[in-house]
Amino acid sequence: MSALIEPTQLAHEAELVWLEDIEPLDYVRQTLDRLPSRRGRPAYHRDGRMVGYAVLGPKARSSRVSGTFLRRVFWLLPHDRDGRPDGLYASGAPSEAVDPRTIKAGVKGYKTQRSEGGPESAAMRELGITLPMS
Repeated sequence: MSALIEPTQLAHEAELVWLEDIEPLDYVRQTLDRLPSRRGRPAYHRDGRMVGYAVLGPKARSSRVSGTFLRRVFWLLPHDRDGRPDGLYASGAPSEAVDPRTIKAGVKGYKTQRSEGGPESAAMRELGITLPMS
């Protein structure tokens, strides 16, 4: 879960790779997965789709026990707000969800009014950004 990600676990992130445009997404789910390599697109074994992933720098060390690397993976499920704007998450967001605009390599990201489904802030209204309304 997102709340359980510690900043030290992200220290070796070199870059984030987005597989689609994150601008229209109010939130993405993020988890730390144990993966066999520092780089490259990881295999995806969840429902829904992978939206992005982290690439680790050369100083990242693998687990002594499993030989795997902890890397963030960003994903969405079919019932998330982008696919069902009037569904379960028309307002609110899953516990592991964060606004993708707040995520950077080495930075966990956080929930915003946008990721929670509103209400819109004055700044969002000025920019012409609208949210799904419940």
